[in-house]
Amino acid sequence: MPSRNGYFGEFGGRYVAEVLRRPLEELEEAFHRFYPDPAFQSELERLRVEYIGRPTPVLRAHRASEELGGANIYVKLEGLANTGAHKINNAMGQALLARMMGKTRIIAETGAGQHGVATAAACARLGLPCRVYMGEVDVRRQRPNVFLMELFGAEVVPVTSGTRTLKDAVNEALRDWAASWENTHYLLGSALGPAPFPDMVREFQSVIGREVREQLRDVKLDAILACVGGGSNAIGLFSAFVDEDVRLIGVEAGGRGPQLGENAVRMTQAGRVGIVQGYKSYFILDDDGQVERTHSVSAGLDYAGIGPELAFLGKSGRVEFQSVTDQETLDALKFFARTEGIVFALESAHAGAAAIRLAPHLPRKANILVNMSGRGDKDIFITAKALQPQQWRDFLLSEAASISEAEKHHG
Repeated sequence: MPSRNGYFGEFGGRYVAEVLRRPLEELEEAFHRFYPDPAFQSELERLRVEYIGRPTPVLRAHRASEELGGANIYVKLEGLANTGAHKINNAMGQALLARMMGKTRIIAETGAGQHGVATAAACARLGLPCRVYMGEVDVRRQRPNVFLMELFGAEVVPVTSGTRTLKDAVNEALRDWAASWENTHYLLGSALGPAPFPDMVREFQSVIGREVREQLRDVKLDAILACVGGGSNAIGLFSAFVDEDVRLIGVEAGGRGPQLGENAVRMTQAGRVGIVQGYKSYFILDDDGQVERTHSVSAGLDYAGIGPELAFLGKSGRVEFQSVTDQETLDALKFFARTEGIVFALESAHAGAAAIRLAPHLPRKANILVNMSGRGDKDIFITAKALQPQQWRDFLLSEAASISEAEKHHG
């Protein structure tokens, strides 16, 4: 579903300072030139198979379905892709495009850290230097992903301005790109931002939806669920089914409660139409049009905006939006671990929670698919603290003591 001159209905566009118009126009021209090229597609497909590990499997969740009653649940295991999430699909596609454009440096932003890890890995694979901007708050709560980015050779820059989260990381990345675009590509991680990013990211993520159609070609799906922050995993999955007779359900972060600052619900609660970071969409804004604080147990869903294509599909009614709380998310994480032996990323567990809520209300012949957009390894410092606080505290104190002892021993 390509945009029309960068717009999806009233949403999208390219609301940027003059200094960014030329790099965006150059990127748009390059994308339309290289993306359809058979040589580009052949190389991208080779990387998908040999490096990313595509296609990722679809699991029929027998035990979960039986315990809940009602619909059969299927899970698309994007968490089995290299680097642990769907983010590598877009990161590798854009990195390959940047190399064909002759760019010699990559910059990116990241929230939960998965996009940063994917970008760092793709750059390591293709031999491109990489800098990742990450909010200071997210650096602290996603330390394992920071370690991985640096292991891949990326420079991680903590952002200390504003709310010190994803919104501010995006701002810093845009400032860098404005000053360095002639040799730098900004590898944006979600289906948002100024055109052509929403179209590009959807196309690189659309492999998810195409695979599901092929893998479940003999199954009539009644509902498809995906978590929505910016929305790259959701639009990548939904894009193959927009014209099909199936419910498309985007799941937002209900956080701690309904008050402003306690959640990140844009489409069913607090969202207002605004223009932020170069595009028009729904955002959580105050009365003066400033971006409000948000909260989610998952670092990847606490973004105050939503991609313009999903905003359009939501306003038109084609995509339904729901929200689930932090507690429902943690409960879903435990449920699928116990019944199916899979550990959802906290972002993806929001979609899992919505599936748990929906399945018992559908007949047994119904089928629903939930996208496990990432696996939960990265969240261990959050989930272990929430689910086993005393054991986790004892472990960390023990580790800290052993580090102190080692430092004394080595002088």
